[in-house]
Amino acid sequence: METPNGVNGSPTLPRTPSVKALSLTEYATNPSPPREGRQEGKEKVTSVVPLDFILPTGYPDYLRLILTSRVYEVVNETPLTHATNLSNRLECQVLLKREDLQPVFSFKLRGAYNKMAHLDPQTRWKGVVACSAGNHAQGVAYSARKLKIPATIVMPQGTPSIKHLNVTRLGGSVVLHGPDFDSAKEECYRLEKLHGLTNISPFDDPYVIAGQGTIGMELLRQTNLQQLEAIFCCVGGGGLIAGIGAYVKRIAPHVKIIGVETYDANAMVQSLAKGERVFLKEVGLFADGAAVKQVGEETFRICQEVVDEVIQVTTDETCAAIRDVFEDTRSIVEPAGALSIAGLKKYVAANPSPNTRRQLVAIASGANMNFDRLRFVAERAALGEGKEALLRVSMPETPGAFSELMKAIMPHAVTEFSYRYATESVANVLVGISLTSPASQRAEELKNLLERISSGGLTAADLSGDELAKSHIRYLVGGRSDVANERLYMFNFPERPGALERFLATLKPNYNISLFQYRHAGSDIGKVLTGIQCPDGEVDQLHAFLNKIGYPWEDCTESEVFKTFLRS
Repeated sequence: METPNGVNGSPTLPRTPSVKALSLTEYATNPSPPREGRQEGKEKVTSVVPLDFILPTGYPDYLRLILTSRVYEVVNETPLTHATNLSNRLECQVLLKREDLQPVFSFKLRGAYNKMAHLDPQTRWKGVVACSAGNHAQGVAYSARKLKIPATIVMPQGTPSIKHLNVTRLGGSVVLHGPDFDSAKEECYRLEKLHGLTNISPFDDPYVIAGQGTIGMELLRQTNLQQLEAIFCCVGGGGLIAGIGAYVKRIAPHVKIIGVETYDANAMVQSLAKGERVFLKEVGLFADGAAVKQVGEETFRICQEVVDEVIQVTTDETCAAIRDVFEDTRSIVEPAGALSIAGLKKYVAANPSPNTRRQLVAIASGANMNFDRLRFVAERAALGEGKEALLRVSMPETPGAFSELMKAIMPHAVTEFSYRYATESVANVLVGISLTSPASQRAEELKNLLERISSGGLTAADLSGDELAKSHIRYLVGGRSDVANERLYMFNFPERPGALERFLATLKPNYNISLFQYRHAGSDIGKVLTGIQCPDGEVDQLHAFLNKIGYPWEDCTESEVFKTFLRS
């Protein structure tokens, strides 16, 4: 099993401050405290569903809720696209359910509309409210316009203008409040109680789940049930996979329902393993549409019954899946929308079959991604596919050493090469190598390459799984410095106007900054690598200060990559 990308390839995440850190995406908020008058557990679910739609178990009959869904008042059945290139490569029939073709480019419209269409006419005239800056916000705004219901969408101050302008264009009224989504969620609750609005949940509601479940109903009409082996869904709060699973398992129980999460946002994996909902202190934010700290209560109950497996994938594997979709459809899906494809590929690798007619369906769940993120995706896709390796090579600082290195590398193509003189004895090089073997043989190809380099008197190490090397060091190779008391930290911070300047202003008066590397990657979350001079005896005070400023951080001081390329 692969591990998430961290320092030295280890399974690390940004450290969670001991005080409340900024919740930088809508699903990365902290749990709300118990609300006065708000129902919990089974009562919360059954209170919104008519009694004749309740099973003897006391829970909703999702088959009937899905069959009577009202989503087709606003959406058309989305196509099931045969991914020719991917099918040929994986030797099976790969089918993509094109939810990225919805009017708001996401499946979220189904659940939002179905919920709002079933609101009591006596209360819906007051309007609805939601806390979101992503696909859920657009689904609510679009549905509200169709149903002529007032909609208020709460987002943090500093939300990128493209997001709140999209919601405004669709007819929603945007309220910008607070520095992060925890604050925005509190404002959403205040407006709900003050004006008697209905809060539209992004996933943990029977009608939302049923709306997403109509995808499963369509799939069973569009596929050959005798050949259909598995359906792959991205997992965030669990609404999509719960809805699809609830329908499919009633009609075709032999079909596997498989969820896909990233290693650093795996709330469903941990919850299913423990048998109860787990709260993650921190989540990775690359696939921000599925970066949830805690899955829904009702969605988790359903998933315990209908989900066969949850596969975990890396950021690089997700980028490779985005490219796979592009090569087959000439469409670009968002990271969360590509999780299902990444998981499908890992499933095929782990479960080979001589049956080339078996059908595997991946839900391409959305396509809302900033154009600027494509640079990052393109850089990481080859690594995620295993078609590129990032190596550290140490060699003697002598004439002819470079020539020996190139002889060892040949005939592999070099995709990246970074070097600067550091000492008289040893030269350290960061080099990207293109791998050409079939996927099943690439590990052996890389092993042979490393042995060939080492046999020439050089030493080499694979950094393809090292997040520090991939995100920062590859742009910093330029000599090593002997900076007294230097410590190295990686930070996440919100990509908002002035955020970088505020981050620097927060650090600068308190500590001397010895290194700083930042590169905009088109995401809502920015990554910064910072060197800070701090004596050993003051490290605890420094960490207390870093906790106080609220940005997720990770100590990289002991990283071998840092020691090799930047520290004398």
